[in-house]
Amino acid sequence: MLKYLFDRVASLLGLLLLWPVLLIVAILIKCKMPGGPVIFRQRRVGRNGKLFTMYKFRSMTVSHSGSTVSVAGESRITPLGAKLRKYKLDELPELWNVFKGDMSFVGPRPDVPGYADRLQGEDRLVLKLRPGITGPASLKYADEEELLAQVADPRRYNDEVIFPDKVRINLDYYHNRTFCGDIRLIFQTIFRSGELAEIQS
Repeated sequence: MLKYLFDRVASLLGLLLLWPVLLIVAILIKCKMPGGPVIFRQRRVGRNGKLFTMYKFRSMTVSHSGSTVSVAGESRITPLGAKLRKYKLDELPELWNVFKGDMSFVGPRPDVPGYADRLQGEDRLVLKLRPGITGPASLKYADEEELLAQVADPRRYNDEVIFPDKVRINLDYYHNRTFCGDIRLIFQTIFRSGELAEIQS
């Protein structure tokens, strides 16, 4: 209950405080990436396997392959979109998902339908959690797109290496999660994002 209340209050405060940033990003997308929506909507798997619509700022061209695996440097990611991803600004609209109760600040990243079907046995316990903006698996794979860009078959590497490892990490989080631990993960994400931005600048 404490985590749920924190998510609702903190996400509301975030939306109120960051609305100028949200507005500026929306205007930039409209000007630099015309011909498509500002907000990218996608159905994701939420708590207890229930589907919900996740919101992000659009960072890709309107017409692309539709692959669920993103690789750094691929042509479907626009120059502005690359910047938004670099500074994690594309994920700001997810604050609305947190406020609505679809997501939490901390939890497993929500997968597209199909990946959740691969979960078997105890691994399905992770579906009891609200998906999060960040989490221990997200922190470990903060540079996931760059990592996938270095392998010959990104989709296969994701399915055979990254996805199983994320499931293992998320299952460990399920069994050992605490509110204080969540707060620590939020701060680690903030500072980690800042470090990545400096390194990539």
